[in-house]
Amino acid sequence: MLLSPRDVALGYKNLLEAERGFRDLKSTLGLRPVFHRIEPRIRAHVRLAWLALLLIRLAERRTGMTWASIAREPSRQHAVTLTGPAGTVVQATDPTDAQGSTYRACDITPPPRITSLHPADQRKRLPRRGPQA
Repeated sequence: MLLSPRDVALGYKNLLEAERGFRDLKSTLGLRPVFHRIEPRIRAHVRLAWLALLLIRLAERRTGMTWASIAREPSRQHAVTLTGPAGTVVQATDPTDAQGSTYRACDITPPPRITSLHPADQRKRLPRRGPQA
C-alpha cells in the first residue's frame, strides 16, 4: 500500500509531536528515571506524567503561549503582608493583563485578593484601668 504525500507529512508531524512530548517529559516536567519495582506504582507514575503533559498541552493550545511563558506569569504575582493595630492581612497584588488572560483562557479562578486575615486580639487593645477610687 502506497501512502499519499499528505499521509506521509501527517505521520511525520505526529512523530515530531510525540518526540516533543518525550522531550518535555524529561525537561519541562523534570521526569527522570525512577526505579519502581511494583507494577501499580510504575503505571501510576506513567499516568501522572502523561496527565501533566496533557494539561501542559491544553494550556499551551488555549493560550497560544509556550509552557515556559505560562509558568512564569503566576510567579510575577506577589502577596503583601500588612500589619497594623487592627491586625494582619495578606493581600495579593492585582493580576497583570497577561495573567488575567491566561487564567481566563485556562478557565482558572484567579487567587483571591485577600488570602489571610488575622484581626488583633481585642483584649490586648482595651485600655488598662487603674485602681478605682
